[in-house]
Amino acid sequence: MSKSKKGNSLADLGGMVYSTNPEQASDTPSDDTETPAPSEQTLEAHLEKKGRGGKTAVLIKGFRGTEEDLKALAKDLKAHCATGGSVKDGEIIIQGKQRDKAMAYLRNKGFKVKRVGA
Repeated sequence: MSKSKKGNSLADLGGMVYSTNPEQASDTPSDDTETPAPSEQTLEAHLEKKGRGGKTAVLIKGFRGTEEDLKALAKDLKAHCATGGSVKDGEIIIQGKQRDKAMAYLRNKGFKVKRVGA
């Protein structure tokens, strides 16, 4: 067996560099991104059963904006549909076959909504 080289260059370490220069630009995106207006966003409404024990759920995908705004929209949507749900991986999950009700609510809020799937 041959020996492998470990950590011989900066690229092997992931390219991370520490700087004490306060004017050094950071490559990480800032969390201060603003949420675009609802009329500028197109959301997708999916109906899904996979991985949910045979139960149906509506997934709302495509939201751009802050995590707080996403959670607030999910809370309002869950209240409107009178059902449970959650926010996971940038998607809103609404329990039950509530796609038409959710789409109507989002359209009234000003979002463009596409019906995806059957």
